[in-house]
Amino acid sequence: MTSLDLKNTADILSRLIQCKSVTPNEGGAITMVEQILNDIGFKCYRLKFANIDNLYAEFGKCEPHFCFAGHTDVVPAGDEDNWKYPPFAGIIKDNFVHGRGAVDMKGGIAAFITAVHCFLEKNSNFNGKISFLITGDEEGMAINGTKKLLEWMDKNGKIPNHCLVGEPTNPETLGTMMKVGRRGGLSGSIEVFGTQGHVAYPEFAKNPIPKLLKILNLLENIRLDNGSQNFQPSNLEITSIDVGNNATNIIPATATAMFNIRFNDKHTGNSLIKLLNNHISSLNIKKDEYKITYHISGDSFVTKDKKLSLLITNACKKVINTEPHKSTTGGTSDARFITNYCPVIEFGGVGKTMHKVNEKAHIEDLKNLSLIYENILELYFT
Repeated sequence: MTSLDLKNTADILSRLIQCKSVTPNEGGAITMVEQILNDIGFKCYRLKFANIDNLYAEFGKCEPHFCFAGHTDVVPAGDEDNWKYPPFAGIIKDNFVHGRGAVDMKGGIAAFITAVHCFLEKNSNFNGKISFLITGDEEGMAINGTKKLLEWMDKNGKIPNHCLVGEPTNPETLGTMMKVGRRGGLSGSIEVFGTQGHVAYPEFAKNPIPKLLKILNLLENIRLDNGSQNFQPSNLEITSIDVGNNATNIIPATATAMFNIRFNDKHTGNSLIKLLNNHISSLNIKKDEYKITYHISGDSFVTKDKKLSLLITNACKKVINTEPHKSTTGGTSDARFITNYCPVIEFGGVGKTMHKVNEKAHIEDLKNLSLIYENILELYFT
């Protein structure tokens, strides 16, 4: 990657965006990161689990061990005609880098790279280890990415002392928010069984829709909690209702719905499943008339390690004179897996355009984010 300026975060980001790495496709993005880190002097391990490419890379051999974690996979661009610039062209214009993944989160990875490159130029003999944990499965099911990569790292004695995830944590302005925890996630799918028939002869059919609506009405009215010291209230949202019926004169055979719960530390995924099942059983619907399947994406967590949050705060103060607020709001990330192994905090760019049409990252923010990461390393290893 000799044609790249390894001190130019925007240049690296532009090239990363050109790698069309829509989950689960690697698209050349992890290969590009691997080549850059090889050139810098990192020892790289390319690990593939099922159809997902992952990368672990390390520089140094002793503790303390600081890890940068993130993902190169991106969500689809949608209708590309709605974009001002082609979503995978990586156009640099009007002080922005434009394209899918600019914010979530190739911008964070580009800033990781330039920060580490600049740090090593000045501190080649630092006492410790820097590593990268990069996956291609964060925007997907997150089964064959960070979770399995951490298991491999654990087996091979490569778990870091601290980890920073470069997700876009700042709502509007760089340096205003770090994520010190996340709510848990539980999704559910409900299928109610009936008997198809003509609407004029309901006695020969069994309509599953009323029973499904009964279950959904119950779920909609459950108050899970009022929040906790570290988190906002848990919320349940119904996300889909479908009977697959295009005719008005047919009673459908099945009716399905999906829902998702983002929950705080007053619950676990398993305790919520038990709670929901108990509520639904009170409706006296026969067990053979419906089926519910659940998927726990992760439980809630809070990182209470003060060293890492203080490093981020001090680096932000030094570079841009701001003090980021500690937050647990928002969705979820791979930090939910990392927290089981070491203290982890998320801090990255400005996320207001993530997953949207015309996603873009401001060049000045990219420069400052790289400087903040570099200062974190300086403070951590001194």
